[in-house]
Amino acid sequence: MVTIKDVAKATGVSPSTVSRVIADNPRISPETKKKVRKSLKELGYHPNISARNLVAKSTKAIGVIMPSSADKALQNPFFPEILRGVGSVTHRMQYSMTLSSGQTEEEIFEEVQRMVHGSYVDGVILLYSRINDRVMNFLRENEFPFLIVGKPYENINEITHVDNDNFSAGKEITKYLIDHGHERIAFIGGSKELFVTLDRESGYEAALKEAGLEVVETYKIHTEFLKSGGREAVENLLALEKRPTGIVVSDDLMSLGVLSMLEESGVNVPQDISLVSFNNVYLSEITRPALTTVDIQIQQLGAQSAKALIEKTINEKEPAKRIIIPHRIVCRDSVRIRPKKSQI
Repeated sequence: MVTIKDVAKATGVSPSTVSRVIADNPRISPETKKKVRKSLKELGYHPNISARNLVAKSTKAIGVIMPSSADKALQNPFFPEILRGVGSVTHRMQYSMTLSSGQTEEEIFEEVQRMVHGSYVDGVILLYSRINDRVMNFLRENEFPFLIVGKPYENINEITHVDNDNFSAGKEITKYLIDHGHERIAFIGGSKELFVTLDRESGYEAALKEAGLEVVETYKIHTEFLKSGGREAVENLLALEKRPTGIVVSDDLMSLGVLSMLEESGVNVPQDISLVSFNNVYLSEITRPALTTVDIQIQQLGAQSAKALIEKTINEKEPAKRIIIPHRIVCRDSVRIRPKKSQI
């Protein structure tokens, strides 16, 4: 293994000068820096990160916590995409990323405890916002730097969070269906414990009320953010006496389950039922019909989360921030204009 002394010997400077070049000390001349850096590259020198971090009292690592077991969460393209955003920043700032791998809520909680008490990471990103979350409460009690992707359950002004305006997004995508002539509109969402579901559902209800349409309780279904969850939800809706003509699904992966179940049941999209969704993952564009969906800029959610957390770990006095990532509706082929009753 190449050491600082080896580089010093090869360049004819002192080991302390090599250290200063690595740290980009402004007192070292450009000529010396150029010579030493050339030698560092040729000899294949890599700094001992552990030793440097020990001196700096920093791990140069952040923990990323999933809302459920990693193998289940990673079935949803949302999570690989947000991790790409986080990784783009950690790579640039020479941080590493530790991903939670627990299978149950208990295992995930124990993992976070090890990260904090064992000083494995400088801070933690929670890729969810859940009511009365045990992990978040633990991080707050220990005054450990953390950030939430989503809206905090309480103390909203004291917790740094990166989010979309999910209420507005839910309202806009529902209004899109209403503007296309739909009046019987269903909502398929994830767990009621997740704020993202509650906000999107509130937006859906607000759009219906604003248009003078009834909020039908049997049109609202909650299930898992997985393809299987979407299939189960459709069975319930198709069993109703008055089927909806439009469905708002709060996640693209769930929409794939909805699409396949509708197809199996002989229901055509968009001819019989129109479908809109959220997230704009790559699958939404290649499925048939391609989904009209809300682009929430997933990579930006991840990138801004990593940036804000690292700033927080470097400066303890960094104030809490609320970072809202803009959204937009991407219009594709899963919605048809429904003629008004007077035209039928």
